[in-house]
Amino acid sequence: MTEQLRLMAVHAHPDDESSKGAATMAKYVSEGVDVLVVTCTGGERGSVLNPRLQGDPYIEENIHEVRRKEMDEAREILGVQQEWLGFVDSGLPEGDPLPPLPQGCFALEDVDEAAGRLVRSIRAFRPQVITTYDENGGYPHPDHIMTHKITMAAFDGANDAEKYPEAEFGPLWQPLKLYYNQGFNRPRTQALHDALLERGLESPYGDWLKRWDEFQRAERTLTTYVPCADFFETRDKALIAHRTQIDPDGGWFRVPMEIQKEVWPTEEYELARSLVDTTLPEDDLFAGIRDNA
Repeated sequence: MTEQLRLMAVHAHPDDESSKGAATMAKYVSEGVDVLVVTCTGGERGSVLNPRLQGDPYIEENIHEVRRKEMDEAREILGVQQEWLGFVDSGLPEGDPLPPLPQGCFALEDVDEAAGRLVRSIRAFRPQVITTYDENGGYPHPDHIMTHKITMAAFDGANDAEKYPEAEFGPLWQPLKLYYNQGFNRPRTQALHDALLERGLESPYGDWLKRWDEFQRAERTLTTYVPCADFFETRDKALIAHRTQIDPDGGWFRVPMEIQKEVWPTEEYELARSLVDTTLPEDDLFAGIRDNA
């Protein structure tokens, strides 16, 4: 190794980093990799999903501050660095027809201008690998889709002196690989569901699998399976730190840990861009990079 390995995970809201790829990040931190979580918004419009905290007047009046403190705790648990891009949460519009997005929110920003903030972070941190969401956002939240758009623009823009001049955005840098988080995939969900039923246990995934069929959701190409079962407990602790967003008695935690580790001990990714040679499937986000670092 002649250069430090660095991984950047770009997420829409505080808590996304702990529900998508958290065990992978904790694993790489344990191996000495520098890991930076970039959080695009403050999560100001996120609903309080933990029934124990709903109706709390302090939380309702200070949700931005509360979610920052939750992020600080999750960051410490995972051992990662973290920074905010400073955009305003767009909220998840509901209804038919959908209401317009609020003025000034992240999803209404100009993509190239918003990507400039991420370009600054990329050039400063110099990651070889970046993870984010696919073009559907993982699920169709406008902030997740916008996160995808600015990450794709910044992946190339970080090495574009004409669009993002060095005098304003810092020295050029070209990341080498970009991945989409695909931890919520059909094979994993089916495998855990079947394992629970085989053991005579209740599965929280029955409705999920039905909705998969109803929505005819296209299967993604899983290219990379990172073994990280030793860090599943760390992942769960980080997720629980986001108290306003996560019900500790909810479906996230209903699969016994020993079954998770036995049946599906990896987190999955889709390789979207690579400027290095690699062989698929992979078990390492830095495949093709380590030997040349």
